[in-house]
Parts: sequence; structure tokens; C-alpha cells
Amino acid sequence: MRSLDEARDVCERYHPGMCAALADISLTEREAPDGTVLGMFRKFGGPGLLVPPEYGGMGVDALSAARIVRAMSSYSPSLGAATTMHHYTVATLFSLARRAGRLTSAQLELLAEIAPGNLIVASGWAEGKPGANIVIPAATARVTDGGYLVNGGKKPCSLARSMDLLTASAAVPVEGTSTLALLLIPASSPGISVHRFWLSNVLAGAESHEVRLADVFVPADMVIRTEPADPDRLDDLQTTGFAWFEMLATSVYVGAASALVEQALARGRGSVTDRAQAAIELESAVALVEGAARAIGEGLTGDAAVSTVLVARYAAQRALRAAGDMAAELLGGIAFMRSPDIGYLVAAVRPLAYHPPSRTAMAEALVDYFTGQPLRLS
Repeated sequence: MRSLDEARDVCERYHPGMCAALADISLTEREAPDGTVLGMFRKFGGPGLLVPPEYGGMGVDALSAARIVRAMSSYSPSLGAATTMHHYTVATLFSLARRAGRLTSAQLELLAEIAPGNLIVASGWAEGKPGANIVIPAATARVTDGGYLVNGGKKPCSLARSMDLLTASAAVPVEGTSTLALLLIPASSPGISVHRFWLSNVLAGAESHEVRLADVFVPADMVIRTEPADPDRLDDLQTTGFAWFEMLATSVYVGAASALVEQALARGRGSVTDRAQAAIELESAVALVEGAARAIGEGLTGDAAVSTVLVARYAAQRALRAAGDMAAELLGGIAFMRSPDIGYLVAAVRPLAYHPPSRTAMAEALVDYFTGQPLRLS
């Protein structure tokens, strides 16, 4: 399939050999809990994809990132879902790093280790609502000598067992009140524990479990927070992260649906009209996501960026469901009975609807925005 081949070519350019290595093992193995795909991601240099070249990474643009995530997800939706959390977190952190004075030297030194060390970064903060900072803090912090002791957690937290670095939101005390902050925490820190949470077999390879923090020490210079002289920096981080997350997460499910449609076209069952319709539904989702990625890459920010990715996501959500269902029907009942892959991929397309914010929750806010009001996500 042409567009999927193009996506895989981009993946091969930046991660030579990864697609072939994924194709060499069965879908069941790729999607298994505690499987090998995250090790492959590390082996083929995946953690450095969105790290800027000056920090030792590849610094790919948003469109290339969307295509690479789609390509990986066509082999393993779990891999795509898990690494989306790494990629969007890296993108947001380095968006701050590019702005002079936004991060401390210690924070920059830690970020500079990601690409050379192939470090995997997990997100312990909510997927986000711009305008509300980090929304609901995942933890609370109390002052101690040299920093803070942090308690709390996140569930589910993808990459829970493979992470090297955890980013977590917390309420940090400041002068009798508290402010929201983002913490950079090595995953090996005493007091961090992982507990099983994800029980579904769909996307089980993403390691989406519960991460708990019990009196975890975080040095003061590993805390990114709003300051009087720079009140918008976490809002900036939140908006950037939200746009990247929605764009990359949608790419995951485009990849899962692509695997189904590719099989349907290759087998040639059913009418040519139905096969064309399945491909049209898929390619409409591809166009939506890639249009949003181009806009992000060209510097679209703020409400315009958030509304663009949300429109792309919700429209793609419907198109992907139609494409997946039609492809499964074209493949036929015998194929469904003889291979667990078809049923799995149909199921793996659906979780896009579960990512926050839901389509129904955003309906009024989007209608207000379309008629000229600010975009309100809280």
C-alpha cells in the first residue's frame, strides 16, 4: 500500500532494520506483555528520534514522526502506543530547552543524556488540558533538605517497566500555597514501584501499569515550575505536549488500521468498490493526521494547534473504525477464524476513542471555538 510503504521508508531512514526486525516475529509476540518490542525500540535508536541534533538526536520534524509512529504501529500497535508517550514528552521538554532560561543547567544535562544513552522517558502527568497547566497533579511534594519528597502516582503509565526517566506533575509548596510543577525523576530512584494495572490483552505490550511514588527525593534543580517572571512556561509546555500527543496517538491507530487494509487489498477479496472504499476511509485519516503534523511543523501553536489536532483526531477516529470494519469484512470469516491477528487488529483500532478528551466531552467547547470563542478544555 503506497502511503504505508512511504511511512515505512521514513522509518527505515531513521531506524534502519527496525521494520524488518519487527516483521520477523509474530503479531502475538509483538503485542505480548513484557515482550521484546521496546527493547528493539531502544536497540534501533528510537529514543533519540525527536531529540534535537545539538543534543545528539535526530531532530525529525512532526510529519516524519507521525509517519514513523504509523509504520511501527502497523507492526505493533503496542509499540506505537508506548513510544508515543516517550516522543510527546521529549518534544515538550525540548521545546522548553530551545528557549533561553526556561530550564536549569542540571535539567539540560539530564535531557542531553537521552539520545546518547537511548534513555526511555515515561509520562507521569495527564495527557493534558491547555489553560489548566498540568491539570491534575499526579503527586504532592513536601520540602526537604535540597529538594522535595514526592508521593503519589499515575495509572495507567505506559513504559512503566522500561522507563529510565519519569516525568511527573506535582503540587509543589511555595510561600504558604502550592504551584503545579513538572518533576524529572530517574526511574531507579528509591521509592518508585510498578504495579500491574492493564488487564486487557489489547495493547498489553505498552507496559501501561501503575507507577507509585513513596517519599521519592527530587532535587530542587529537577523541578520545572511556573515562576513570577515566567508565568506561562508550563502552559506553553502543556499546549505543545497536548498537540504532539493527540497527533502521535492518532498515528498509532492509523497504523493499526493500515495493517488491516493492507491485508484486504493484498488478498483482493470482495468487490473492487468495497476495497477502494476501505482504502479511502483509511487514506482520509492519513491525510487528516499528516495535515495536522504539517501544521505543527510549520509552527502552529495555541488554540489553533489544539483545535486542529482535535478535529483531525475525531474525524480520523470515525474513518479508522469504518476502514477497520470494512477490511475485516473483506478478509472474511474464514480468515478471522484461522488467524487471531485480524480480530486483534480490529480491537486495536478502537482505543483511540478512549484517549482524553473524549469526543462527547469536547463537543460544546469545540462548537464555542468554531463560533469565535476561546477554546476551553477544563
